[in-house]
Amino acid sequence: MIRATGLTLRRGTKVLLDGAEFVIHPGERVGFVGKNGAGKTTLFALLQKQIDQDAGTLDIPAAWQLASVEQILHDTHRAAREFVIDGDTRLRALQARRAQTADEDGHAIAELEAALVDAQAWSAPSRAEQLLAGLGFTPEQWAEPVANFSGGWQMRIALARALMAPSDLLLLDEPTNHLDLDAMLWLERWLSSYPGTVLLISHDTEFLDTVARVILHFDQGKLVRYKGGYEDFLTQRAERMRQNQLAHVRQARESAHLQGFIDRFKAKATKAKQAQSRVKALARMQVLAPLAVESGIDIRLPSPTHTPDPLLRLDAADLGYIDAQGTPRCILSQVQLMVRSGARIGVLGVNGAGKSTLIKTLAQEITPLAGEYLPSKGLEIGYFAQQQLDMLDPALTPLEHLARIAPTVREQELRNYLGSFGFSGDTVKSPVAPFSGGEKARLALSLIVWRKPNLLLLDEPSNHLDVDTREALARALAEFTGSVLMVSHDRHLLRTTVDDFWIVADGLVQEFDGDLEDYRDWLQQRGSTARSEARSEPAIENDRKAQRRLDAQVRQQLAIQKKPLEARLHTIENEMSRQTQRLEALNALIADPAFYTDAHKATRPLLLAEHGELSKSHQALEDNWLQIQEELEALQSS
Repeated sequence: MIRATGLTLRRGTKVLLDGAEFVIHPGERVGFVGKNGAGKTTLFALLQKQIDQDAGTLDIPAAWQLASVEQILHDTHRAAREFVIDGDTRLRALQARRAQTADEDGHAIAELEAALVDAQAWSAPSRAEQLLAGLGFTPEQWAEPVANFSGGWQMRIALARALMAPSDLLLLDEPTNHLDLDAMLWLERWLSSYPGTVLLISHDTEFLDTVARVILHFDQGKLVRYKGGYEDFLTQRAERMRQNQLAHVRQARESAHLQGFIDRFKAKATKAKQAQSRVKALARMQVLAPLAVESGIDIRLPSPTHTPDPLLRLDAADLGYIDAQGTPRCILSQVQLMVRSGARIGVLGVNGAGKSTLIKTLAQEITPLAGEYLPSKGLEIGYFAQQQLDMLDPALTPLEHLARIAPTVREQELRNYLGSFGFSGDTVKSPVAPFSGGEKARLALSLIVWRKPNLLLLDEPSNHLDVDTREALARALAEFTGSVLMVSHDRHLLRTTVDDFWIVADGLVQEFDGDLEDYRDWLQQRGSTARSEARSEPAIENDRKAQRRLDAQVRQQLAIQKKPLEARLHTIENEMSRQTQRLEALNALIADPAFYTDAHKATRPLLLAEHGELSKSHQALEDNWLQIQEELEALQSS
């Protein structure tokens, strides 16, 4: 187990932990929770022996192997798959020793071959491919150099490399930062079957709740242990705070405010499944109101002054872009949609399906390739892009940023407005450059909603936000009286904010009659039964062009699923062929009576040992070959 006794950690003059004590048992999944700067990442650095504690002890079993995600990648010229396999350093060391061992050294070769079998050398490529596929990489990308990928995708490769490494202790610091919802769901499933101990830092509360079974909370220099997931932690902590009479009045006021809003929402909520899910999410928010008071972050979005209905329409629109050669590239075809006043829509779809293309078109950042974009008179859009933080001038202060778009407004009014987004005192006159990602995101949002938009278009608005700010944003969006259309991998934000979903898939935009649990099931079913799902959509069956597209997708999906299996089969067959030749030579030697004379006295034990290990390895390869053949046949018949 991991045991801390009297642990003290400082960062400069700031005390992060002061005589903290905690125990983590083998196999536990522990989430670390605390405000930004509380010391979560510093504690991870201590666990990895990158820093020393200031006092006390932290004991980790010496035999435990530790794995974590590298933040700075080296050897980026390596192909993605090989880079991931490199994470298994023991396997790579064995492979290097085997390559350097002379063929005449039979005993050493026998030992190394046995060790390679134990290290699952023959399945390493397929395991790396499964990790990359789960994190969103296509087979065509597996052989590309790591340097070819953007920073976010490189972090996915680094995550796959960490998961590839055999480990007893896995440290994950914000593993979902660069993942879309599909990859996040895959990672949740992977971690559920991981046999070791997991220590996790995450601002994605639903991911944290799904993975963690114990919460350690940084609280006034101590680590307080809570049994259960993140929801259990919130409930238990909220109950403790309710018992604090000093906060009772403020807590009661905030609870009453939220309860009034929830009652109004319930009265008009539809029977749609996601709308009912939102009722439950808002009820949870009211229960946890005391935590909102303690966080000190209270975002209030101004109500729009007018709300035309509908706000905008797309009529038979083809959406996409013009490439560098001037050729139109259609991403979404024949899009027919309407955004009504008061609509609250979440946009779902796998990475690269066209979600951002849809949002950019609605925001009038790009124009449709065909069809019509029909905005209503009085439409006022507030657009939060994924790169919104890059649009801030690091040399300017929050007050200067706001004054640029409202030059005639009194400074005190601007200060009051910025105060509602958590900027007060000296902060409003401090340059933006050293601000945290969460502070920059809050500032960017405040600038976007200054003009009181009646339609908010939000593309991953919770990126860079800590847990408290995410909760504040969820509360603000829940009470916003305008319309919201949002792309987000933050499931809590979606549950709390939207009533309906659209799905972007197969070049189409369609309404989705369900909630996030239904979407998760849809993703799993789509991955395993794409052919039958294509046949089950009557609207698509009637559209021959769409049907041909779906049939092609099914064939592509089948090819994608078969490719790693066929590659594994090819690798195994080559290895079996090599081993068969060696076994035949050994069998001939062992059958020769001269083998048992004194002439072979020295080499006979080594060759017999090699024969035994090789026979065992060959049998394992045959079993693996048969299993893969069965998987291929099952795929072909599905």
